[in-house]
Amino acid sequence: MNSFLITTLFLLSTPSHPGLMGEIPVQLEAQTPNYLSQTSQSINFERHFQDLNVEGSILIYDSKNNRYFQHNPQRNATPFPTASTFKILNSLIALETGVIADDLALLTWDGIERTLPQWNRDLNLREAFKISGVWFYQVLARRVGYERMQNWINQIEYGNQNIGRPDDIDQFWLEGQLQVTPQQQVDFLRRFYNNQLPFAPRSVNLVKDIMIMEKTPTYTLSGKTGWFGFGNPNVVNIGWYVGYLETSDNVYFFATNIEMKQEKDAVARLELTRRCLKDLAAF
Repeated sequence: MNSFLITTLFLLSTPSHPGLMGEIPVQLEAQTPNYLSQTSQSINFERHFQDLNVEGSILIYDSKNNRYFQHNPQRNATPFPTASTFKILNSLIALETGVIADDLALLTWDGIERTLPQWNRDLNLREAFKISGVWFYQVLARRVGYERMQNWINQIEYGNQNIGRPDDIDQFWLEGQLQVTPQQQVDFLRRFYNNQLPFAPRSVNLVKDIMIMEKTPTYTLSGKTGWFGFGNPNVVNIGWYVGYLETSDNVYFFATNIEMKQEKDAVARLELTRRCLKDLAAF
């Protein structure tokens, strides 16, 4: 992996919002869709979790062959806080409602020093997505407003559809009210990729473009990370990596979810996903 990609992946593994993680209980039960149980395939992904010393799950959908591959099915049906993976939908809603014009329109930094230096400047949507700029997306959410945000999330049937109270409008994905299962993450990404969500093509195409993490002559890798509980030892820290891999003749959708027990797990979730995709000969 080249140094540019490593730098990009590091930036994408930044936390959702240090120090603002509430003690939101993780729900332990969710129904497994019939289509998933009928098409799920067995493959030994467990060795990668062991090699990298991480605990969690992965779900991959092979769209060409209409097959799911997974490790830890129970966890894949368990809701977890969305953290920064919600920035995919937040971006779509912001563009669709016009609270930001496009991916290059700048928002002015308020001068408040945040944990990560790269956040402390004026940002546009493209930059904010790449570095997971919290303040930028909080501004977008406040501009959208509580009622419109709730209506969009209900319409899309995203996760548990819980965004808390009106005064939680810029915190609900950071503090854990909004939760989603890995199964739901993959379902959302499939609908997004296939233009089956109620957004204009312009909004969808812009977000697809800013999600690209790596592009080569043979594949394009798009995704978003999230880290719930960063800096808070009183909650279980959860790491996400969700997205899709496009090849010349297939698209693989994935949702990786692990416990973040140490800093190296930020990179481990990315490496874990790559290894599992390689098992499917996706690369």
